[in-house]
Amino acid sequence: MISEKHTLSPSSKPLLRALRGEAVWPPPVWLMRQAGRYLPEFRAMRERADFLTRCMTPDIATELTIQPIRRYGMDGAILFSDILILPWAMGQSLEFIDGRGPVLGAIRSAADLDKLDPKRVQDATAPVRETLSRLTKQLPGATTLLGFAGSPFTVSCYMVEGGGSRDFAETRRMMQTDPALFDRLIDLLTCQTAEMLCGQIEAGAEAVMLFDSWAGILPPSAFRRYVIEPTRQIVSHIRSRYPNTPIIGFPRLAGVMVKEYAEQTGVGTLAMDTVADPVEVAKLVPNLTLQGNLDPMVLFSGGQSMIQEVDAIRNALRGRPHVFNLGHGVMQHTPPENVAALIEAVRAP
Repeated sequence: MISEKHTLSPSSKPLLRALRGEAVWPPPVWLMRQAGRYLPEFRAMRERADFLTRCMTPDIATELTIQPIRRYGMDGAILFSDILILPWAMGQSLEFIDGRGPVLGAIRSAADLDKLDPKRVQDATAPVRETLSRLTKQLPGATTLLGFAGSPFTVSCYMVEGGGSRDFAETRRMMQTDPALFDRLIDLLTCQTAEMLCGQIEAGAEAVMLFDSWAGILPPSAFRRYVIEPTRQIVSHIRSRYPNTPIIGFPRLAGVMVKEYAEQTGVGTLAMDTVADPVEVAKLVPNLTLQGNLDPMVLFSGGQSMIQEVDAIRNALRGRPHVFNLGHGVMQHTPPENVAALIEAVRAP
């Protein structure tokens, strides 16, 4: 346990201030996949249980969430979980296999979709909410607690394919050949994602993030239909119940579509991917907090070139609300000392 309880008001938390639109200097920092296999203490915990069990066991998930905070003191602690917990909670089979990743029972027909039961979600995800509740008592007072979910399109990709893919051909084929079925899936995920995130907020999450990792594979028309519109509905639902909770959107590889995404979804923070130019994105999205966007490979390599990249991103966004992060998750074999050097560089005066 790091501390008995949060001791600072929300307005004293640097990350929460930035997510609410304040230009904080130096910028607050947390990292996607900051709890992960690059940490020796994380690898030690892997011996205790498989991945899904770790996600769904509050004792373990709480510890894994706290590990990088204990070691590095990031400004944000993101819940240790996975974007595929939602389809699993609705009854889709899910297994994580070393060297292969997630494997699910593929949704390819109306009959497959009909087997899912959204009424299971509340009870099935109770351990996740318990983890969040414990974290509110154990995190340092200045640390913001982040919940998250996968966005409907990205989650649908795994559900239809039955796992990861290079091109998600089956998903895109369903969009074209059976749009009514795909719309049903997206609508189901939109509703359940919104409810799940509200549950996370009720349990203690102070901000939430929507990961749309595969948004960039869609053409503009489909992007508007399957990325922007579901996100808009989720944000609207959350805001109707928790109007002051910041929402981060991550439409990875969206390119110039980030402008429409930012203007139409209602998210308060736009997370930039690795290929985004912060200067240009700042012009496209003048009124939102920006998050990102160091290349994870630069962090992996470390050294003076990393410090220079950190300075370039900080300077590009100085004077506007900015949360320092990566453009994607921490890579598996990243030296832990590089992460320490990164945090020090971000927090330089």
